[in-house]
Amino acid sequence: MNLTGIIAISGKPGLFKVVTQGKNSIIVESLIDNKRFPAYASDRISALEDISIYTYDEDAPLKDILTAMYKKESGKECPSHKEDIKTLQSYVLEILPNYDQERVYPSDLKKLFQWYNLLLKTGSLTPEETATETEEKTEKAPKAKKEAAAKEEKPAAAKKAPAKPKTPTADKAKGAKPAAAKKVTAVKTGSSRGK
Repeated sequence: MNLTGIIAISGKPGLFKVVTQGKNSIIVESLIDNKRFPAYASDRISALEDISIYTYDEDAPLKDILTAMYKKESGKECPSHKEDIKTLQSYVLEILPNYDQERVYPSDLKKLFQWYNLLLKTGSLTPEETATETEEKTEKAPKAKKEAAAKEEKPAAAKKAPAKPKTPTADKAKGAKPAAAKKVTAVKTGSSRGK
């Protein structure tokens, strides 16, 4: 479940997808009606991937809760956010038994259910396994192309002419000792005979 680029803006209903960066703002698109508008730094913006719910232990990331809801509902809609608050609380207690009922307000629970159903309708909620499988398939195709290209490059590299051995006269010009040059030549000649 990938929540990257999906945000909530305080005071505006629903969720929004970040489309692009403006000069002094970001351009967002509503997941409800697909209308685009700028959101400014003065707006209270929350990225869904950064939101978590208070529990008596560690805070539970929103992504994990939405995943649990998706599994519980078998990929279908959950109860509406307009249901009785006691119904919503008992539902959350089933998937997150240790959530902090004093610090998580009824309005937060209503947002959770509204967001889940909205993300489901727009196709933003997909199981992690399916998303991972899709990513692996897209990654395998370029890897196969790279491997094929590497195989084609290897014979081309083998066609390169071997480097010419240095001659004693070239070494004399550079100031090297002739005796050392003879040793190098002898070693090279001896190794080629051994083959």
